[in-house]
Amino acid sequence: MKASGIIRNVDPLGRVVIPKEMRKVMGINEGDPIEIVKVNNDIVMRKYIKGCIFCGRDKDVVEFNGALVCNGCKKALGKY
Repeated sequence: MKASGIIRNVDPLGRVVIPKEMRKVMGINEGDPIEIVKVNNDIVMRKYIKGCIFCGRDKDVVEFNGALVCNGCKKALGKY
């Protein structure tokens, strides 16, 4: 992962401010959910979009047994 050159400190409550320029480029607005995951030895933050558990698609998604599945994957599962 290439460093962007922007450094932020973690505050006493564990918060980090995402620079306005990055929020704008990424389409992150106030109140948007952010997903934080550990990848190897890195912390990755990304805008959270509810999507299909199989392919990640966020359009034509329905809930099935408590999981989100898109119509394409739902059709593919019907073959089994």
